[in-house]
Amino acid sequence: MSHRVLVTGATGTVGSALVERLRASPVPVRVAARSPDAARERFGDGPESVAFDLTRPETWGAALDGVDRLFLLFPPRVGVRPVTAFVDAAVRTGVERVVTLSVVGADRVPVLPHRRIERHVERAGPAYTHLRAGWFVQNLSGVHRPDVVERDELFVPAGRAALHLVDARDVAAVAATALTEAGHENRAYDLTLPEPLDFDAVAAAFSDVLDREIRYSAPSHLAFVRRLSRRGVPRSLVAFMALEYAVVRLGLASRTTDDLRRLLGRDPTSVEQFVADNREAFAPAGRDG
Repeated sequence: MSHRVLVTGATGTVGSALVERLRASPVPVRVAARSPDAARERFGDGPESVAFDLTRPETWGAALDGVDRLFLLFPPRVGVRPVTAFVDAAVRTGVERVVTLSVVGADRVPVLPHRRIERHVERAGPAYTHLRAGWFVQNLSGVHRPDVVERDELFVPAGRAALHLVDARDVAAVAATALTEAGHENRAYDLTLPEPLDFDAVAAAFSDVLDREIRYSAPSHLAFVRRLSRRGVPRSLVAFMALEYAVVRLGLASRTTDDLRRLLGRDPTSVEQFVADNREAFAPAGRDG
């Protein structure tokens, strides 16, 4: 039987890496994006691109037409209800397997929106695989990058607590496997590096690879909110990050497992390898990395 995979959040951190993985497989992939033109510019003419918006049900039909496998991303700004309604529509139109991107600890905190979505997928009836991912190291090349580039600093209000880290490219590799191979039906995986790391250790990894001192300043939440707000980061994102780091600071984000190593069949991508792969992104302005 010929399968077709729909990837939601296809231009995001995990989604874009997943699309690249699936392009190398014989399984046709459809890219769901608010701007199909932007998706085509990013991925070329290989994967099919279709207009899609979780808040606009009129876009769902074309996205789901002929699809039997779904990578489901939960955008926090959208809310749970549109996501669960989309899941119901997907099952009605023939989706038989759903791979959800969730977070580590969702099984222990029933009120988390990610767990509410997981449970809805389970009740809806398709085969499911929940990928409960740790904290993406890609955050350090995103919203935290200016501090590294301009100040040689990791400016993260996590205190001295350790947390579960993961490279989004590894999560995408597991997602591709769960979508295209048998043996992962009705399972949940916690995807993290084998050992938790605090940001002093992350800063040391940056320093070693970049050959310059990167310090971890352990700012207060107030200082963090003020700096990102002055930088123009959206208020909703700043608030979400402040809450996320409050959880880390309480020591509630250090759970790790060996699931990722086992599923990849290799060691997960280390922080050092991530920094090396993104060396140019962290180079100070006017200097080579």
